Amino acid sequence: MEPSLALFLAEHYGAVKTRFPGEGRRKWRLRVAELFWSLSSEQKAAYLTSISQNPLTAESLEDADFNTDEDPSDDISDNAPGIGILLRADYSDEEAWQAFYAKLQDAESEFASDAAPEGAEADADMNGEASSAAQGAASSSTDAEGDTAMEDEDADADDGDDAAPIFFVINAPPAERAKFAGISNLAALRLLNDVDMRRAPAPPAGTKRVRPPNRLVDHDGWQEVYSGKTVWIYDAKSNQDQCVRLVSQKSAAMYGTATADSWRARVSHICELQVNLASGAMSIDFGGLDRWDYEERVRNLEEAVKPVS
Repeated sequence: MEPSLALFLAEHYGAVKTRFPGEGRRKWRLRVAELFWSLSSEQKAAYLTSISQNPLTAESLEDADFNTDEDPSDDISDNAPGIGILLRADYSDEEAWQAFYAKLQDAESEFASDAAPEGAEADADMNGEASSAAQGAASSSTDAEGDTAMEDEDADADDGDDAAPIFFVINAPPAERAKFAGISNLAALRLLNDVDMRRAPAPPAGTKRVRPPNRLVDHDGWQEVYSGKTVWIYDAKSNQDQCVRLVSQKSAAMYGTATADSWRARVSHICELQVNLASGAMSIDFGGLDRWDYEERVRNLEEAVKPVS
């Protein structure tokens, strides 16, 4: 089993949950991660050794409360339909949003019609949820003006897996927009995904480790990562370019890239990208070049070292 935060969660999650009642799984995991980052390099090295000496079983991980506890955002993430989450984070231009949303619906419908006729049955065997989303992508999970309410559950049950959209669109009503407006990539991951750790990619021979260290790149050989549905963000730039930020849950293999890095993808392309990413048919590394949005990376790196509040 790859090194992760699991054993540390098993040791500390219960106490954190008791100390901060009512916050929910994701915040509790973030607080445990803060404890991990406060360890010295020697303590982190000792933890790596303890993982190999005291491995957790797959069954114990599956049933662990740090994986099964509820979270306030579950209804718009884990429990929502779709294999990706598209979060509207700018509300300054309704006309531009409506145009974007119409293009998204057209793209989902076109992708569904292209994907369903010939290889759908074979794809279903190979790709599972991703191909189901492709076949049922005639409409997104929310309307352009509505909030994040889902369709009637009975109707969804009758439709079966074929009714699953590719994207669950979070377009918050005015009273709830403050927490999404202008959100950073890292804040979106922490809201909609679960934090974890992995060993950071090794620097190439002759390359020094990043200084100062940062948990999103490399801190004592470890890196903060996230698991959950892929997050795409509609921001102020989207009003002009009709693109969204695709947010990475971990760095690329290239040393120096960071968790929460992003790049912009045009609305006409994101359905195919999402399905291929979910099925494992595609990964994005730009051929080993660093072409992620540098301004967003700086924003994330600065935010990562702020205390969890």
